Amino acid sequence: MDALPKLEVCLSPALLHLFDTNGAVVVIIDVFRATSTIVAALHSGAQAVIPVASVEECIQLGRSVPNSITGGERNGAIIPGLQHGNSPLEYPASFIAGKKLVLTTTNGTKLLHMVEGAAEIITGSFLNLSSVCEFLLERKLPVVLGCAAWKDRVNLEDMLFAGAVVQAIGQYFSVDCDSARAARQLYELAKPDLLGFLKDSSHYKRLSAFGLEKDLQYCTTLDLHPLVPILKGRELVVAR
Repeated sequence: MDALPKLEVCLSPALLHLFDTNGAVVVIIDVFRATSTIVAALHSGAQAVIPVASVEECIQLGRSVPNSITGGERNGAIIPGLQHGNSPLEYPASFIAGKKLVLTTTNGTKLLHMVEGAAEIITGSFLNLSSVCEFLLERKLPVVLGCAAWKDRVNLEDMLFAGAVVQAIGQYFSVDCDSARAARQLYELAKPDLLGFLKDSSHYKRLSAFGLEKDLQYCTTLDLHPLVPILKGRELVVAR
Protein backbone atom coordinates (compact mmCIF):
# COMPACT_ATOMS: atom_id res chain seq x y z
CA MET A 1 0.00 0.00 0.00
CA ASP A 2 1.37 3.40 -0.99
CA ALA A 3 2.17 5.82 1.82
CA LEU A 4 -0.29 8.67 2.18
CA PRO A 5 0.91 12.14 1.15
CA LYS A 6 1.55 14.62 3.95
CA LEU A 7 -0.84 17.42 4.85
CA GLU A 8 0.59 20.27 6.91
CA VAL A 9 -0.59 23.69 8.10
CA CYS A 10 1.74 26.69 8.11
CA LEU A 11 0.15 29.28 10.39
CA SER A 12 2.27 32.26 9.29
CA PRO A 13 4.49 33.37 6.42
CA ALA A 14 7.25 33.73 9.02
CA LEU A 15 7.15 29.94 9.45
CA LEU A 16 7.11 29.03 5.76
CA HIS A 17 10.84 28.24 5.71
CA LEU A 18 10.15 25.32 8.05
CA PHE A 19 7.95 23.56 5.47
CA ASP A 20 9.00 21.66 2.35
CA THR A 21 6.91 23.06 -0.51
CA ASN A 22 8.87 21.29 -3.25
CA GLY A 23 6.48 19.14 -5.26
CA ALA A 24 3.56 20.02 -3.00
CA VAL A 25 0.24 21.69 -3.64
CA VAL A 26 0.35 24.92 -1.66
CA VAL A 27 -2.96 26.52 -0.72
CA ILE A 28 -2.73 30.26 -0.03
CA ILE A 29 -5.33 31.26 2.57
CA ASP A 30 -6.31 34.87 3.26
CA VAL A 31 -9.98 34.66 4.22
CA PHE A 32 -10.31 38.36 5.20
CA ARG A 33 -10.09 39.17 2.29
CA ALA A 34 -7.65 38.52 -0.55
CA THR A 35 -8.43 34.90 -1.40
CA SER A 36 -12.15 35.58 -1.00
CA THR A 37 -11.89 38.50 -3.43
CA ILE A 38 -9.85 36.42 -5.90
CA VAL A 39 -12.40 33.61 -6.12
CA ALA A 40 -15.32 36.07 -6.24
CA ALA A 41 -13.76 38.00 -9.14
CA LEU A 42 -13.02 34.83 -11.11
CA HIS A 43 -16.51 33.49 -10.46
CA SER A 44 -17.86 36.78 -11.80
CA GLY A 45 -16.01 36.19 -15.05
CA ALA A 46 -12.71 37.97 -14.55
CA GLN A 47 -10.23 36.78 -17.17
CA ALA A 48 -7.51 36.52 -14.51
CA VAL A 49 -6.27 37.96 -11.26
CA ILE A 50 -2.64 39.09 -11.20
CA PRO A 51 -1.38 39.05 -7.59
CA VAL A 52 1.53 41.40 -6.88
CA ALA A 53 3.43 42.12 -3.70
CA SER A 54 3.95 45.88 -4.02
CA VAL A 55 1.71 48.86 -4.65
CA GLU A 56 4.20 50.23 -7.19
CA GLU A 57 4.11 47.07 -9.29
CA CYS A 58 0.32 47.03 -9.08
CA ILE A 59 0.07 50.56 -10.47
CA GLN A 60 2.66 49.83 -13.18
CA LEU A 61 0.93 46.67 -14.36
CA GLY A 62 -2.42 48.44 -14.32
CA ARG A 63 -0.99 50.82 -16.90
CA SER A 64 0.65 48.17 -19.08
CA VAL A 65 -1.75 45.19 -19.02
CA PRO A 66 -4.60 45.66 -21.51
CA ASN A 67 -8.15 45.64 -20.15
CA SER A 68 -6.99 45.59 -16.53
CA ILE A 69 -8.03 47.34 -13.33
CA THR A 70 -6.07 47.74 -10.11
CA GLY A 71 -7.24 46.91 -6.63
CA GLY A 72 -5.83 46.35 -3.20
CA GLU A 73 -5.40 47.47 0.37
CA ARG A 74 -2.90 48.08 3.12
CA ASN A 75 -3.95 47.63 6.73
CA GLY A 76 -7.52 47.08 5.54
CA ALA A 77 -7.90 50.42 3.76
CA ILE A 78 -7.96 51.24 0.03
CA ILE A 79 -4.60 52.47 -1.23
CA PRO A 80 -4.26 55.89 -2.88
CA GLY A 81 -3.26 55.35 -6.51
CA LEU A 82 -5.31 52.19 -6.98
CA GLN A 83 -8.71 52.18 -8.61
CA HIS A 84 -10.50 49.78 -6.27
CA GLY A 85 -10.22 48.01 -2.93
CA ASN A 86 -10.01 44.44 -1.70
CA SER A 87 -13.70 43.73 -1.16
CA PRO A 88 -15.21 40.67 -2.86
CA LEU A 89 -18.44 42.69 -3.17
CA GLU A 90 -16.72 45.23 -5.44
CA TYR A 91 -16.36 42.80 -8.33
CA PRO A 92 -19.75 41.70 -9.72
CA ALA A 93 -19.98 40.24 -13.22
CA SER A 94 -21.37 43.50 -14.58
CA PHE A 95 -18.06 45.15 -13.68
CA ILE A 96 -15.27 42.57 -13.79
CA ALA A 97 -16.29 40.09 -16.53
CA GLY A 98 -13.61 39.79 -19.20
CA LYS A 99 -11.14 42.03 -17.35
CA LYS A 100 -7.94 41.33 -15.46
CA LEU A 101 -7.67 42.39 -11.84
CA VAL A 102 -4.20 43.40 -10.67
CA LEU A 103 -4.35 42.93 -6.90
CA THR A 104 -2.04 43.74 -4.00
CA THR A 105 -2.87 43.13 -0.34
CA THR A 106 -1.17 43.34 3.03
CA ASN A 107 -0.78 39.60 3.58
CA GLY A 108 -2.13 37.19 0.96
CA THR A 109 -0.34 38.36 -2.17
CA LYS A 110 2.90 38.61 -0.20
CA LEU A 111 2.73 34.96 0.90
CA LEU A 112 1.93 33.75 -2.61
CA HIS A 113 5.20 35.19 -3.92
CA MET A 114 7.21 33.57 -1.11
CA VAL A 115 6.39 29.98 -2.13
CA GLU A 116 9.14 28.11 -3.99
CA GLY A 117 9.21 24.78 -5.81
CA ALA A 118 5.53 23.94 -5.46
CA ALA A 119 3.89 21.58 -7.93
CA GLU A 120 0.87 23.88 -7.93
CA ILE A 121 -0.27 26.98 -6.06
CA ILE A 122 -3.97 27.55 -5.50
CA THR A 123 -6.01 29.86 -3.28
CA GLY A 124 -8.60 28.86 -0.73
CA SER A 125 -11.41 30.52 1.19
CA PHE A 126 -14.68 29.46 2.76
CA LEU A 127 -16.31 30.59 -0.49
CA ASN A 128 -14.67 27.65 -2.33
CA LEU A 129 -13.94 25.21 0.50
CA SER A 130 -15.43 22.08 -1.10
CA SER A 131 -13.82 22.79 -4.48
CA VAL A 132 -10.40 23.16 -2.83
CA CYS A 133 -10.87 19.87 -0.97
CA GLU A 134 -11.87 18.05 -4.16
CA PHE A 135 -8.85 19.50 -5.99
CA LEU A 136 -6.45 18.32 -3.27
CA LEU A 137 -7.93 14.81 -3.24
CA GLU A 138 -7.59 14.53 -7.01
CA ARG A 139 -3.92 15.55 -7.01
CA LYS A 140 -2.72 12.96 -4.45
CA LEU A 141 0.31 15.15 -3.66
CA PRO A 142 1.68 16.55 -0.39
CA VAL A 143 -0.26 19.60 0.75
CA VAL A 144 0.83 22.70 2.62
CA LEU A 145 -2.02 24.93 3.78
CA GLY A 146 -0.39 28.35 4.01
CA CYS A 147 -2.11 30.94 6.19
CA ALA A 148 -1.40 34.54 5.19
CA ALA A 149 -1.93 35.62 8.81
CA TRP A 150 -1.65 39.32 9.72
CA LYS A 151 1.82 40.81 9.33
CA ASP A 152 3.30 37.41 10.26
CA ARG A 153 1.11 37.08 13.37
CA VAL A 154 -1.23 34.08 13.48
CA ASN A 155 -4.85 34.97 12.80
CA LEU A 156 -8.02 33.11 13.57
CA GLU A 157 -9.92 33.13 10.27
CA ASP A 158 -7.13 31.59 8.17
CA MET A 159 -6.50 28.96 10.82
CA LEU A 160 -10.21 28.07 10.84
CA PHE A 161 -10.23 27.56 7.08
CA ALA A 162 -7.16 25.33 7.31
CA GLY A 163 -8.95 23.39 10.04
CA ALA A 164 -12.01 22.98 7.83
CA VAL A 165 -9.84 21.42 5.12
CA VAL A 166 -8.13 19.09 7.60
CA GLN A 167 -11.49 18.00 8.99
CA ALA A 168 -12.91 17.35 5.51
CA ILE A 169 -10.03 15.41 3.93
CA GLY A 170 -7.43 14.73 6.61
CA GLN A 171 -8.25 11.02 6.65
CA TYR A 172 -6.81 10.72 3.12
CA PHE A 173 -3.46 12.23 4.13
CA SER A 174 -0.73 11.67 6.67
CA VAL A 175 -1.30 14.40 9.26
CA ASP A 176 1.61 14.53 11.69
CA CYS A 177 1.47 18.25 12.27
CA ASP A 178 0.27 19.81 15.50
CA SER A 179 -0.76 23.04 13.78
CA ALA A 180 -3.07 20.97 11.55
CA ARG A 181 -4.52 19.19 14.60
CA ALA A 182 -5.02 22.48 16.44
CA ALA A 183 -6.65 24.09 13.39
CA ARG A 184 -9.06 21.17 13.00
CA GLN A 185 -10.05 21.21 16.67
CA LEU A 186 -10.60 24.96 16.56
CA TYR A 187 -12.75 24.66 13.45
CA GLU A 188 -14.90 21.99 15.08
CA LEU A 189 -15.48 24.43 17.94
CA ALA A 190 -16.31 27.33 15.59
CA LYS A 191 -18.28 25.45 12.93
CA PRO A 192 -21.81 26.04 14.32
CA ASP A 193 -21.39 29.82 13.97
CA LEU A 194 -18.25 30.82 12.08
CA LEU A 195 -19.00 34.51 11.90
CA GLY A 196 -20.04 34.69 15.54
CA PHE A 197 -16.86 32.88 16.57
CA LEU A 198 -14.75 35.36 14.62
CA LYS A 199 -16.35 38.52 15.99
CA ASP A 200 -13.84 38.55 18.83
CA SER A 201 -10.86 38.16 16.48
CA SER A 202 -8.39 40.95 15.86
CA HIS A 203 -8.90 41.09 12.09
CA TYR A 204 -12.70 41.13 12.40
CA LYS A 205 -12.42 44.10 14.76
CA ARG A 206 -9.89 45.80 12.46
CA LEU A 207 -12.07 45.49 9.36
CA SER A 208 -15.39 46.15 11.05
CA ALA A 209 -13.94 49.47 12.20
CA PHE A 210 -13.97 50.40 8.49
CA GLY A 211 -17.65 49.39 8.24
CA LEU A 212 -16.90 46.16 6.38
CA GLU A 213 -19.26 43.82 8.24
CA LYS A 214 -20.96 42.82 4.96
CA ASP A 215 -17.60 41.73 3.58
CA LEU A 216 -16.90 39.65 6.66
CA GLN A 217 -20.28 37.93 6.50
CA TYR A 218 -19.75 37.23 2.79
CA CYS A 219 -16.27 35.81 3.40
CA THR A 220 -17.59 33.26 5.90
CA THR A 221 -20.24 31.90 3.50
CA LEU A 222 -19.55 28.29 2.51
CA ASP A 223 -19.18 27.21 -1.13
CA LEU A 224 -20.69 30.26 -2.79
CA HIS A 225 -18.12 30.09 -5.62
CA PRO A 226 -17.41 26.47 -6.62
CA LEU A 227 -14.10 26.90 -8.44
CA VAL A 228 -10.37 26.81 -7.71
CA PRO A 229 -8.04 29.70 -8.59
CA ILE A 230 -4.68 28.32 -9.70
CA LEU A 231 -1.45 30.19 -10.46
CA LYS A 232 -0.38 29.91 -14.09
CA GLY A 233 2.69 32.01 -14.74
CA ARG A 234 1.94 35.29 -13.01
CA GLU A 235 -1.85 34.97 -13.25
CA LEU A 236 -4.48 33.26 -11.14
CA VAL A 237 -7.06 31.64 -13.40
CA VAL A 238 -9.81 29.06 -12.94
CA ALA A 239 -8.42 25.52 -12.68
CA ARG A 240 -9.94 23.27 -15.31
